[in-house]
Amino acid sequence: MTDVIVAGGGPTGMMLGAELTLAGVDVTVVERRPSAELVGSRAGGFHARTIEVLDQRGIAGRFLEAGKTYQGAAAGSAMFDVSDFPTRHPYTLGLWQNHIERILAEWVDELGVKVERGRQVTGFVQDADGVDVRLADGATVRASYLVGADGGRSVVRKAAGIDFPGSEATQTKLIAEVEVGEQPPVGVRTDESGIHGLQVMEDGRTFRVITTEHQMGPATEPTMDDLRAALHRVFGTDFGVHSPTWISRFSDATRQAASYREGRVLLAGDAAHIHYPAGGQGIGLGVQDAVNLGWKLAQVVKGVSPESLLDTYRAERHPATARALKQTMVMGLLQQQDARHVAVNDLMDEFVAMDEPRRQVAGLLSGLDVHYDLGDGHPLLGRRMPDLDLETPDGPVRVFELLHAARPVLLDLGTPGGVDLGPWADRVRLVVAESSGPWELPVIGEVTPPSGVLIRPDGHVAWVGGGTDAGLHDSLTRWCGPA
Repeated sequence: MTDVIVAGGGPTGMMLGAELTLAGVDVTVVERRPSAELVGSRAGGFHARTIEVLDQRGIAGRFLEAGKTYQGAAAGSAMFDVSDFPTRHPYTLGLWQNHIERILAEWVDELGVKVERGRQVTGFVQDADGVDVRLADGATVRASYLVGADGGRSVVRKAAGIDFPGSEATQTKLIAEVEVGEQPPVGVRTDESGIHGLQVMEDGRTFRVITTEHQMGPATEPTMDDLRAALHRVFGTDFGVHSPTWISRFSDATRQAASYREGRVLLAGDAAHIHYPAGGQGIGLGVQDAVNLGWKLAQVVKGVSPESLLDTYRAERHPATARALKQTMVMGLLQQQDARHVAVNDLMDEFVAMDEPRRQVAGLLSGLDVHYDLGDGHPLLGRRMPDLDLETPDGPVRVFELLHAARPVLLDLGTPGGVDLGPWADRVRLVVAESSGPWELPVIGEVTPPSGVLIRPDGHVAWVGGGTDAGLHDSLTRWCGPA
């Protein structure tokens, strides 16, 4: 028996496996692919908040060294500048998913996360004490909890009977990596159906192709004949495409699980939400799901917190993700170039050229404006903690460096000894520090410096002191377990 089984070893599953391992929980990640190597580049990219999350665990540099940063984010024909946002990472990172998964796989291996490849979850039966997880090889494994991170066609979600409502597809696209017989034109072409283009890959020989199908394609794997026909319709030639590394079809269907939990079974990543991939939101949303869920599930498994803590996972991540899904629906529409959509694009460009609208949209795209509803109070409450430079008795330190171990941190920024952890001293790290500020939040602006801050393992602020420790023990009980 293991504490947690995670179905799916993509970015979400690996990140969740790492979070649970950091928290001292016995976790097994089960992945159907036989190796960590991902064929083809697939999706790609991170926005600022996801880079911050990786920075909180001390691994952001690994991804930044492997990718390329871009000063801003795109939506439709507009580019949103985030260079003035108060973050150490005011940019978007371009990095294909095969590299993202390789780097994550190296990290989880260093942490000692147990990953069983070539095994697939096919179903489960749960009771009051645990979950019996069935695997494709006929084995059954017992766990306290099961997390489905097994993609948009999630077996776990379907077996749990969780509804997956949303918007049906209105268009399909083909994406592939192929070799060509003739040089394609440089750049992207758009028409009434959508976006089309061929981009040379790192090896200088392979091209990444994306093209919108004139009519909705079937929910089956496409063929090279499908790709040739779609290219010929748009460009008048198929460029002699051949030798595919991979080929796939995707749509603009947008769905979100009605519930993220059914008993001892939970969902994360694409198993909980699917959307049109424009804008590079998908991997980041899954990583943020994992970081929100991991520490909560660990505390419940270890008996530190009541099971009701798991209800806050859906309460926080569902609305935050719903906002991002609406944004991807807008981006899908803005990529169509008939007269009406061009008019909307032009109006959007004028709108976001103004500073305040730009900040609002860029905050959403970057993920830096995510706000979990933890009640009324200081603007910091429920938002991500700024990565400030602190002066401590042990020397200078960044806030995010204090979160590398994925433990809650209480910052005492007032009179040393002004806050008392009491019975939570073994669960929460107390750091006495000074900060010269400024205390500035994306979109919000500067806020009043607090006298103390309780930071959850996911980097969000759970309590803000206003000169006293009023409310601190209630917050510690809620997020770190009863005394």
